[in-house]
Amino acid sequence: MKQSFRHFIFLFFCVTLLGSCVFAQQTNVCVGAYYSEEEGARKLNQVVKSIHTLKEWQAHADSVRRQIRIGMQMERFPAKTPLNPKYRNKKILDGYSVEAVVFESLPAFYVTGNLYKPTGNFKSKSLAVIASPHGHWNKPDDYGRFRNETQQRCAAFAKMGAIAFSYDMVGYGESQQLEHHGEKIVTFQTWNTIRIIDFLLSFPEADPERVAVTGESGGGTQTFLATALDDRIKVSVPVVMVSAHFFGGCTCESGMPIHRTGNKVFSNVEIACLAAPRPMLLVSDGDDWTKNNPAVEFPFAKYIYQLYRKESLVENAHFPNEVHDYGKNKRLSVYEFLAKHLGLKIANIKDSTGKVNEDFVTIVGRKDLEYFKPEELTGLIKGEQVYNVLLKSQQ
Repeated sequence: MKQSFRHFIFLFFCVTLLGSCVFAQQTNVCVGAYYSEEEGARKLNQVVKSIHTLKEWQAHADSVRRQIRIGMQMERFPAKTPLNPKYRNKKILDGYSVEAVVFESLPAFYVTGNLYKPTGNFKSKSLAVIASPHGHWNKPDDYGRFRNETQQRCAAFAKMGAIAFSYDMVGYGESQQLEHHGEKIVTFQTWNTIRIIDFLLSFPEADPERVAVTGESGGGTQTFLATALDDRIKVSVPVVMVSAHFFGGCTCESGMPIHRTGNKVFSNVEIACLAAPRPMLLVSDGDDWTKNNPAVEFPFAKYIYQLYRKESLVENAHFPNEVHDYGKNKRLSVYEFLAKHLGLKIANIKDSTGKVNEDFVTIVGRKDLEYFKPEELTGLIKGEQVYNVLLKSQQ
């Protein structure tokens, strides 16, 4: 990852934390580095000491899940209205296809993204499905679903035998109906991911027993929040995000009181572990808030999985000399994990020496990955109109 991006990330979170400090102290919102590293580890240890049986963990998990829904103001999920998907710019490439897609997660509120599918004809329920959210990026011409590393992983997923969908964060890319740092963005993004599972499972060849979500940074937050609330998701792979002390510095992660009620505080590790006993891979590195995963967060996760007698289903791929990204080594670990737990054919992306080789991926330009033409964006509902649609759909 370029040095300029790393500087942006840390500056972004510092500014966010300073701006939110007084507000957070007066509410149940837990922003950014809510604990010190030592406090975060101590908090997890206290949870371990208070939970001795599977029944006790399940009761705790119910409390965490309930707080997420209360904090998101989603005690009542919105009504599931028609998706009305539309497609453009399909390209047939080396073992996979990619096309631009929009559909409505709420009436007239659009999810924007790219659909990757393996080429060929497939039987009913023969393909896994993977939702792929992205993290925060500062360059309009190089971020999110348009980045090389995003295209590489989604193309690989498709060639291995999955229907993959890479999609914009709210307020990023073509998703411009709401500002990214606005009110309830964590609610809209989580709901989008749940509807993306609906969209992916609408294909006859999609297997509802083989569903995964994986994204990096803020996309990692989307990964474990959606997994916590939607048990159709069978495999969770949050990348460079799960931390005992850092709760996410953006409103799309910690801008609503999903972590705390009164004196009770639930960390992102506890939320991520709501995946148990479904397979989960924590991907971490040595240059951000996930640097302690091998010693702090992963042992906690393994303890929870042991309560289910499923400790083999949780893993940690740690890269101490790497940075905050979804880089090649991280992707390789994810390919192996998803191949194992989704029944994907990793041999399809290996070369003659037996090594994974992403050279087959064609990097498609942003213009071809976008769905909307400029004149089509002007008539979309925005801002308060979108909030009204959400409120109406929950009544």
